[in-house]
Amino acid sequence: MTSTILEMKQITKTFPGVKALDDVNLQVQEGEIHALIGENGAGKSTLMKVLSGVHPYGTYEGDIIYKGNRCEFKNINDSEKMGIVIVHQELALIPELSIAENIFLGNETAKKGIINWNRTFINTRELLGKVGLHVEPEEQIKNIGVGRQQLVEIAKALAKEVQLLILDEPTAALNEKDTENLLQLLLEFKKQGITSILISHKLKELFQVSDYITVLRDGKTVSSYSLKEGNVTEKRIIKDMVGRDLSNLYPDRNHKIEDHVVFEIKNWSLYHPLDSERKMLHDVHLRVRRGEIVGLAGLVGAGRTELAMSIFGKSYGKKITGQLFKDGQEVVFNNVDQAIKHGVAYVSEDRKEYGLILIDSVKNNLTLSNLRKLSNKSRIDENQEVVEAEKLQEKMNIKTPTIFQTVNNLSGGNQQKVVLGKWIFTEPDVLLLDEPTRGIDVGAKYEIYKIINDLAEQGKAIMMISSELPELLGMCDRIYTLSEGRITGDHDTSDATQESLMTYMTESRRS
Repeated sequence: MTSTILEMKQITKTFPGVKALDDVNLQVQEGEIHALIGENGAGKSTLMKVLSGVHPYGTYEGDIIYKGNRCEFKNINDSEKMGIVIVHQELALIPELSIAENIFLGNETAKKGIINWNRTFINTRELLGKVGLHVEPEEQIKNIGVGRQQLVEIAKALAKEVQLLILDEPTAALNEKDTENLLQLLLEFKKQGITSILISHKLKELFQVSDYITVLRDGKTVSSYSLKEGNVTEKRIIKDMVGRDLSNLYPDRNHKIEDHVVFEIKNWSLYHPLDSERKMLHDVHLRVRRGEIVGLAGLVGAGRTELAMSIFGKSYGKKITGQLFKDGQEVVFNNVDQAIKHGVAYVSEDRKEYGLILIDSVKNNLTLSNLRKLSNKSRIDENQEVVEAEKLQEKMNIKTPTIFQTVNNLSGGNQQKVVLGKWIFTEPDVLLLDEPTRGIDVGAKYEIYKIINDLAEQGKAIMMISSELPELLGMCDRIYTLSEGRITGDHDTSDATQESLMTYMTESRRS
């Protein structure tokens, strides 16, 4: 019989203008995988930050009982000393340092201030072996992919003799293979007696590995289920998350596709920005009509993001060749400003890196991309800026106490709405949407889908990149498949299936 390793009782946490947690209770059994799920803004990450000491004792109400003892963690070091280690959604690794240096940063194998590098590398190899990562300890973090970086973070946790491992959206940026490897690793940790708390929006993953699921909504505990009982369904979990049934995950579409081709790409090729011999895209040709949502499907590394960024003002790549046509006329975008002036907008894959200024307000983020609309003789009309920002907030249904709220304090779903709102403010004709629903919950996804459909109904031409094939099939009119930098197929969604798309996505390079 398992014993309780963690109890969080009546946890309440308030930020200025927002009650993030309201009397939340959580109980976790030793040696099991406990899933924590809810919409963006439900309080999942905040609860885990309370547990790990990121939000220190005294800044919240309630009790943390760990291994039978009441704990008052003043910082993250206090919780780590007790074997509680959190791996955040944004990986805390330094790209220019080696794997070994990252794993033992702040936890160095040293004597009298002198690091024992031989022992450090031996320990690193041992830890990497435990997580199934076969690379040299001297390799720099910037030279390995996101999936491997996630494993380095977990190895870093193992170096701290973790007993309770907290993973916040660990598979959000991983491909299918890396995701499966990570989930199998969690199951292996379970055999070793390590307890895990897993935060994820991907219900299939949670049902695959979890023993319990606790659902939060609006900062409150809604329900907790034992999956061993076998009477819990995805539909039931979704209803608990959003407070309503989502019988159709994709909203109805009423837009009419016109024959007029708004945007066309012909013979588009480019090379890697750091390797002039490495060709990333090969003679790509695609088109998008007015009112049409066109999907771009491909495995990681196929060239999807590289295509979108290179189109958007040559933001990626070297030796770019090919032609772009807007409304039948050839156009040239040598920089982002030229792309915007021609009515093209790009919602980037990484909203926090490229889409937002996190330390700035909702208002400033929403209006930043089109200050010309608000300026007169180079001076911004601040009153008009507030009016426009409030219109966008209402239109996009951005949940924030005020447009002057810092964007970093918003949930992931609301941050994504800010990014979309920012580009809608430029009044584009063509929208390039790169993973527009990555890392957000089903409720927020549905709202984003409605916004995308509304844009299509207005006659916008939309190209949508997604790693989720059901999403592309549910939202798009046509789907282009991309493999190794080449377009391998143009598919009408009425005839396409996940299996048929995957066949073209994995097509080997042609001679």
